[in-house]
Amino acid sequence: MELFRALTILQSCREIARHMNVPRRKKTVPFQEALGFRLFEDVRSPEDVPGFDRSTMDGYAVRARDTFGASESMPAYLDVAGEVFMGRGAAGSAVPGKAWRISTGGMLPEGCDAVVMVEHTEELDAATIGVTRPVAPGENIVRRGEDISAGDLIIPGGQVIRPQELGVLAAAGITGVDVVDPLRVAIISTGDEVVPPTRAPGPGQVRDVNSYTLYGLVRRAGSLPVLSGIVGDDYGRLKDIMAAEMTRSDIILLSGGSSVGARDVSARVIESLGSPGILFHGISIRPGKPTIGAVVEGKPVFGLPGHPVSAMVVFTLLVEPLLTRGRYPLDEDEFLLEFPVTARITRNLRSAAGREDFVRVGLRQEGGQILADPVLGKSGLIATMARAAGLARIPPDLEGVEAGDFVRVKLI
Repeated sequence: MELFRALTILQSCREIARHMNVPRRKKTVPFQEALGFRLFEDVRSPEDVPGFDRSTMDGYAVRARDTFGASESMPAYLDVAGEVFMGRGAAGSAVPGKAWRISTGGMLPEGCDAVVMVEHTEELDAATIGVTRPVAPGENIVRRGEDISAGDLIIPGGQVIRPQELGVLAAAGITGVDVVDPLRVAIISTGDEVVPPTRAPGPGQVRDVNSYTLYGLVRRAGSLPVLSGIVGDDYGRLKDIMAAEMTRSDIILLSGGSSVGARDVSARVIESLGSPGILFHGISIRPGKPTIGAVVEGKPVFGLPGHPVSAMVVFTLLVEPLLTRGRYPLDEDEFLLEFPVTARITRNLRSAAGREDFVRVGLRQEGGQILADPVLGKSGLIATMARAAGLARIPPDLEGVEAGDFVRVKLI
């Protein structure tokens, strides 16, 4: 394929999606261990939550009609029938003109339909109260099933489990869930100049950065990263390692190889592994233009740029959606959901028409607005990414932005 026949991000995603067959394996885990996993299928509640009408205030459970017209000057007088103890039901039911002492969370006696706050009562004696403010039916109570009804869809399939979903599962008594088994992502760093972080670089050598930034990105996306080592610009060795990973990994990330010769080695290895092979070599973004996108026997293979910033940006756009959602955005509107922050850029930035730029920015609040300060620097400088809080997008139909313009930002 011709080098740098550049596609847009969405075109690149569609090319990969047309050919890939990313597996969707299921595993069952205790619900408290499901945090960060994607739910395999819809979960419905087996029961009502709460399972009974309950009070949301300390006070007296009553029939609301018995309080109508009550005021401080003319209270409604009610007899105290008893007390509802926490964790137990009432020893009787509602009777006209009677009230039950109840605490927050207590179970309403049958027939009671409201709770009078204790602040709106006066105690005449141990057996009689005066209600100084009326309550309406349903006031200060939660009805059975008001939070969740039996049979309700409580968590849709594909949802990433957050702490609040753990609470929903606990409330519904669901103690085990089926989640999507994390994808295995092989990470291979290439280049004769790359050495491990444990080694002091010699002349012309650099420590391996991409393997570890990608490792962190894969883990943060909820998948299993596997460091497959550093490979020089050696066709035979690279092919052996990639062939081995094809048998045990779901996605392969190949980073580095920025020289023309190295690019040729990577491309030839990918093409030799199976069909359809390379789908594009070059995307119309900055940073990250020299990206290879391929699918080999249904498995996505990405040749990421060697510059650390470029590799991280391309991962965020092309790899992360597969790990977090199992698919790519369906259209531009869904794609833009990945850039949820709207901020004002603080300086002029040039771009090229037809190319999407993703600019590292710091974020700050000033005068009730969010400001995005560009973090300038070449794409080989990893420290600039560490100083950034997000990526601001300059759309392909613009030739840049001016200070004060609004930009969409993805948090990183």
